[in-house]
Amino acid sequence: MPHIQLPEGVPGIRSLVMYRPDTGKPLYELAQVLLRGESPLSQAERELIATYVSAQNSCNFCTQSHAAAARVLFGPDRNVVDFVLSEYETAPISEKLKALLTIARHVQMDARTVSEVDVARAREQGATDRDIHDTVLIAATFCMFNRYVDGLATLSPTESAVYEPMGERLAQHGYALPTTNPV
Repeated sequence: MPHIQLPEGVPGIRSLVMYRPDTGKPLYELAQVLLRGESPLSQAERELIATYVSAQNSCNFCTQSHAAAARVLFGPDRNVVDFVLSEYETAPISEKLKALLTIARHVQMDARTVSEVDVARAREQGATDRDIHDTVLIAATFCMFNRYVDGLATLSPTESAVYEPMGERLAQHGYALPTTNPV
């Protein structure tokens, strides 16, 4: 049960955006820029970074919803999401993405632990300054989103099938504000 009165039956951050559209709008705009805007990283890779960080933070809603979006965006390679969640170092992804996920993990645990060695490894695998920047910002942003969603105990369905339509919507339409009236 949420700690505050939120729209009934609306899960995760969507309920919080409906509760406070004035704060929700810039959060959704940030998610849109980070995950759908111009970037050298694909939309699928960026969703995967968000998914991975959310899983490391044990945020069920964000993990499930962004994993569903990443699966849609990866298309026939959708199983890569589950490999990454299980063990990204052996997942069938590029060495560059593995290096970026290592950076994301450091940001998630304690951003001060991102080291020159981590950055050098990413660069050796072809990462640009923009790749590194975007990875750190996605990881930091999702730490905030995860804490926002879980800190207010928003609705977080446990059935993975519930997230499939969310994933489709996110993949096709991006981060559009909910249209239902706030509480």
